[in-house]
Amino acid sequence: MRVAVAGGGWAGCAAAVELARAGAQVTLVESARTLGGRARGVEVHGAQVDNGQHILLGAYAATLRLLVDVGIDPDAALLRLPVQMRYPEGSGGMEFVAPRWPAPLHLLGALLRAKGLGRADKLALARFNSAARWMGWVLYQDCTVDELLARFDQTPRLNRLLWHPLCIAALNTPPSRASAKVFLAVLRDSLGAKRRAASDMLLPRLDMGALFPQAAARLVERHGGAVRTGVRLDALARVDEGWQLTLSGQDALFDAVVLATPAPQTAALLAPHDPALASRLHAFEHEPIATCYLQYDPSVRLDLPFYALLDDPASGRWGQFAFDRGQLDAAQAGLLAVVVSAAGAAAELDQHALAAGIAVQLAQDLRLPALATPQWTRVITEKRATFSCTPGLDRPGNDTALPGLVLAGDYTASDYPATLETAVRSGVCAATIIRAYGTLPREKRSLSHAAGTAGPTSVR
Repeated sequence: MRVAVAGGGWAGCAAAVELARAGAQVTLVESARTLGGRARGVEVHGAQVDNGQHILLGAYAATLRLLVDVGIDPDAALLRLPVQMRYPEGSGGMEFVAPRWPAPLHLLGALLRAKGLGRADKLALARFNSAARWMGWVLYQDCTVDELLARFDQTPRLNRLLWHPLCIAALNTPPSRASAKVFLAVLRDSLGAKRRAASDMLLPRLDMGALFPQAAARLVERHGGAVRTGVRLDALARVDEGWQLTLSGQDALFDAVVLATPAPQTAALLAPHDPALASRLHAFEHEPIATCYLQYDPSVRLDLPFYALLDDPASGRWGQFAFDRGQLDAAQAGLLAVVVSAAGAAAELDQHALAAGIAVQLAQDLRLPALATPQWTRVITEKRATFSCTPGLDRPGNDTALPGLVLAGDYTASDYPATLETAVRSGVCAATIIRAYGTLPREKRSLSHAAGTAGPTSVR
């Protein structure tokens, strides 16, 4: 089959890899000059960094499998740490880190050893964990995260130091608007993981482009496929038993298409063919993420690879997590990355003002006055980093009513929020649907969707 994969983010690359390994003739097209989408490598002041700092989980089975498939060794490419929430000493936060005990004892150990939490906080956390396990980490009637926390009588301090930061980091949506159902799914695979290793936090040592997209492109090309960057998909049209794509003004024919473009672009492309689906995609709202890079003298090294920070936008404290890039890549000694998720207000600030405020925050919290005066700074803001993960959000499946055309992207149906794992799973599922479609006789392909034979319709 001749399959076009439009969109070179992690979802598109995952679909392209699966299809190429299955024998399809794959053409992967990306409008940008580099692959990776919203998780890609960029050059800043001569350093190869990311457009946003990421943390993966040990539970990301699909992502870890594909890394191996494309020739990346996860043990070498990722720094594995036990699940934790650790604030700088003396900053008013807490220290919560799971020992390397079998699950669920690792969570009990973290709770018993936790510093900065009172007896009422620890009892509230134990109560939440017990109730969530009894529920199977499933909430059938969705509500906001704040409503869920109130239902389980969580303390203000526990909310401030644990639940709210976890919600913002995982869902990139404020807890007052975030889906409790999706939040529980994230907690199920972190604090509530059945295997301790699944709850581990994985910090990339490579830039996000080198971690997967570039290796995926090499695999596609080794299998006879083509990877074309700087090529935009202008339009698509159904012709005979296939699809005609207009790529940067030139037409090309394909048997099937994986649309792995961002939801707004996908909606525009689908509007002439499936107005109802396009309308659903147009309804998505989005949240920004800002990452501030600060370069110091190479001798600067934090005690930990990353810290949680107490944010307070009203006081100019924007940073939520700080990463020591030098502990991930020795060539980046002295480079810190500070993440601001759900960064709507921060994104409206002047970049220099935002960076200056974050530098002062670091100096205060880490008790290192020199951090207030970095050698240089750079703020990178992804204005549409993720969709707003709100209760009851209508997320489409991977399959569509259009024969031979499927969707891939972190916005598609999943119990996870917009994560790398969601994107990869969606790409794998899209490839599975296309492969099933390709095994049908041509005369049956146009009927496959009505008959329900085109494969799974969503990622789980």
